[in-house]
Amino acid sequence: MQRTAHKISILPSAAVKEKLVRWSSKQAHFAWLDSNRHSDKYGAFEALLAVGNLGHLASDVPGAFDKLGTFYADKADWILGYLSYDLKNDLEALSSDNPDRMGFPELYFFQPEKIIEVREAELIFRYPLHLAGQIREDWEAIQASGMSEWESDPPSCRIRMGMYKEQYLNAAQRLLEHIGRGDIYEVNFCQEFFAETPELNPLRAFMALNQISQAPFASFLRFGQRYLISASPERFLRKVGTQLISQPMKGTAPRSSDIAEDQELAAALLADPKERAENIMITDLVRNDLSKSALKGSVEVSELCALRSYKQVHQMISTVTSRISPAQGNIELLKDAFPMGSMTGAPKISALNLIEQEEQFRRGVYSGALGYMDPEGGMDFNVVIRSIVYDANKGLASFAVGSALTAGTAPLREYRECLLKARAMREVLEGKVL
Repeated sequence: MQRTAHKISILPSAAVKEKLVRWSSKQAHFAWLDSNRHSDKYGAFEALLAVGNLGHLASDVPGAFDKLGTFYADKADWILGYLSYDLKNDLEALSSDNPDRMGFPELYFFQPEKIIEVREAELIFRYPLHLAGQIREDWEAIQASGMSEWESDPPSCRIRMGMYKEQYLNAAQRLLEHIGRGDIYEVNFCQEFFAETPELNPLRAFMALNQISQAPFASFLRFGQRYLISASPERFLRKVGTQLISQPMKGTAPRSSDIAEDQELAAALLADPKERAENIMITDLVRNDLSKSALKGSVEVSELCALRSYKQVHQMISTVTSRISPAQGNIELLKDAFPMGSMTGAPKISALNLIEQEEQFRRGVYSGALGYMDPEGGMDFNVVIRSIVYDANKGLASFAVGSALTAGTAPLREYRECLLKARAMREVLEGKVL
C-alpha cells in the first residue's frame, strides 16, 4: 500500500504523546509503542501510533506462523500485533493444557489505517493516499484531546493469586531437582495474578503503569474489547536491513531513593555470580537461536551483563547481533528465536516441557512478543512482561511475573523477586497510582 509521509513540527514530545494516546484510545483498533525517550541506537522512532483496521488476522495453532507470513505478504504494509507464548506449540511437539483464564487468540495482527511516527521534533503522518485529506482534521483533534475520558477515580479491586507461596516454593524445588539431575540448567518459572475489575479504564491503567515504569518498550494495544497494557523493558528481536538484534534480560535488583544505597544495589547486581550466570546462560541460548539464520561467523555479543536502570528496578542486559542474508524472511527469523530464551530456559525444549508441568496457568500473551513489521522488511518486537492483559467483556484482568531458577537459586529469594516485579501492576489495578 502506498502511504503519505506528511511531517508536522512539534515542541518537546511528552505532551503531544499523551494527546496521541488519548485520541487513539477511542478507536476500536489501535497500537501504541513508546520508547519513553530511552536511548536506543537500534530504535526507529521515539513512539509509533497505529489506528484503524484495514484487515486483521487472529489465529491459534496449528499453522499460525504460516498464516502470519501469508497475511504480511498479502498486505505489503505495516502490520502490528502480538505472538503469544503458546505459539511454541506451532514450532515443536509441545502442548499447553493449563487453564487459560483470558482466552486471547494465540496470534493477533492488524493492518492499520493511519500511522503516526513520533520523532525528536516532528510527527510523520503515514496515511493511505485516499485518507491524506484527513491529516489536518486529525491533528486538530489530537491537539484538542483532554482528560475528560479518564478523570474518574480508578476502581479498587482485589488481586488474587493463581499460585500460593507454598505451591510456588514446592514447584521451584522440584525444578531445582531437575537442574541437579542435569535435565536443564536454567528455567524461567512464572505465576499469575488476576482480578475481577469490570470498571477498569484501560487508558487510565496504561497511563498509570507507564508513569511509574517509563519502560523502553512500553505498548498499549486494543482490538475490540481486549487490551494489552505493557511496560516491557526487554527487546525480543529487531531486524534492521541485514542485521538482527536480540537483547536478553536476566538479573534484577530493586531501586532505592537513597543515591548511595541505589548505587550499592546496582553494583551488587553486577557482581552477583548467580545473576551473572543467569544472564550468560541465556545469552548463550540466544546466540544459538540467532545462529540458525546467521551468515557464518557473524554472531556477536556486543554487550554482556550491562546495567540498565529503570524507575523501579535495575536490570542486567546483554546484546546479541548477527548478519543475515537479504533474502531471509521475517517469519522464519521469528520462528528460529521464539519464544524468547529469557522467558524459557536452557536447553529450551526441555525447559518448555517442565514449565508446562509446574506452572498452573496458560501464559497466553504473557512472555510472548508484541511489535510491528514494516513494508520494507524491518521489524521490532518486545517481550511481553510487566504487562496487564484485560478483557472488558469479561471484566477480568491478568498479569504474570517470573524469575530464573539455576543451580544457585534460593526459591524464597526468587519468590520475593516475583513480588517485586508484580508491584507496578498491583498498584495500578488497586488504584494506588494517579
